[in-house]
Amino acid sequence: MAIGKVPGEGDVGDEEGIFAEINITPLTDIFLVLLIIFMVTSSVMADAGARSGLRVNLPKGATKEVQISKKDLTIAMAPDGKMVVRGQAVDASQLQKLLVDAKAENPDTQVIIQADETTHHGRVVSVMELAKTVGLHRLAIATKRAGK
Repeated sequence: MAIGKVPGEGDVGDEEGIFAEINITPLTDIFLVLLIIFMVTSSVMADAGARSGLRVNLPKGATKEVQISKKDLTIAMAPDGKMVVRGQAVDASQLQKLLVDAKAENPDTQVIIQADETTHHGRVVSVMELAKTVGLHRLAIATKRAGK
């Protein structure tokens, strides 16, 4: 904010004219930086919850923590049967190919199933059986802690 005399007024001894102006350029810069920070943070926060790219309402359970690594394959299952792996919707044949590729890359790959709590149990079992037929035997079902 700038305060000063209006040029040409007050030279003769009258009352001085005062003007005030606000420089909004720094304020605009701050808002743009905050906007960028919120955009980046929100995308990171969304990805942190679901590694597979689909948010599901996990069932509650009291289990031990599973160490998740980059070599693990996370499969998210929505209540309508939609499956998402690495942010891409897949069907059963594409899922089988992904499982075969994961087995070829690392035979010790862990398959983590993030199924919504309203997903039909038979669909979850069929995905687990598909992983077993491919040769992946390290299976885990994601849950949220009972206290949350």
